[in-house]
Amino acid sequence: METELKPTSRRPVLIWLIVSQLLAAASLLFWLVMAGLSVMAFDSGVSTEAWVFVIAVWSYPIWPIVFAITSWIAYARKKDRLAGVLTTLTFLPILLLLVVMVVGNLWFMYQLQTNPPF
Repeated sequence: METELKPTSRRPVLIWLIVSQLLAAASLLFWLVMAGLSVMAFDSGVSTEAWVFVIAVWSYPIWPIVFAITSWIAYARKKDRLAGVLTTLTFLPILLLLVVMVVGNLWFMYQLQTNPPF
């Protein structure tokens, strides 16, 4: 008796690729504002820290563009799992920023409780 295996659907990966990259494109709109404001790092003078900050902010678009291209290449080669992982990595800088903000806020609140300013 022959059993035919139904090929798995690639539709969920395709949907995730499209949705995640639309979100990544939307993040570039917010980046555009931040890129314009980042030059204010030089208001207190030219320093290494200011250059590092501005270069880090201005290089952000490279991240989603590279991962978008590589994820579509992986999808075209029928490596759906790799394509899903690569397109998810597009959000890594945003997630790291959120983690830094939350940890910094929690640390600040802890410092306020242990060492009140008054």
